[in-house]
Amino acid sequence: MNDELLWLSWTGIHVTLWKLIGYTGALMFSARWFVQMHASRKAGKPEVPRAFWYMSIVGSITTLSYFIFSPKSDSVGVLQNLFPAFTASYSLYLDIRHHGWKRQRKASNRSG
Repeated sequence: MNDELLWLSWTGIHVTLWKLIGYTGALMFSARWFVQMHASRKAGKPEVPRAFWYMSIVGSITTLSYFIFSPKSDSVGVLQNLFPAFTASYSLYLDIRHHGWKRQRKASNRSG
């Protein structure tokens, strides 16, 4: 998993399978903000969809695995990704506890 992926050598960057895992985690963790922004824009108010928490957990754990299991073994990266994984898991737990497993979609056209 530490050997260079030759099919990505055209990038000029030394890419290994572990780096690909780290990139995937970083992209997942970053993309969650676009999901949140889309949900807020659609709702017309600040909104945090459940997908945000799932993406936070997956991104944190994926990036955390990179910092733990790759030759990088960087304790700063471990701490940096361990805390968000914990807080996102707790927030997801609270969301499920409050809204149930299946969130009810709000009616977009309310008759009054």
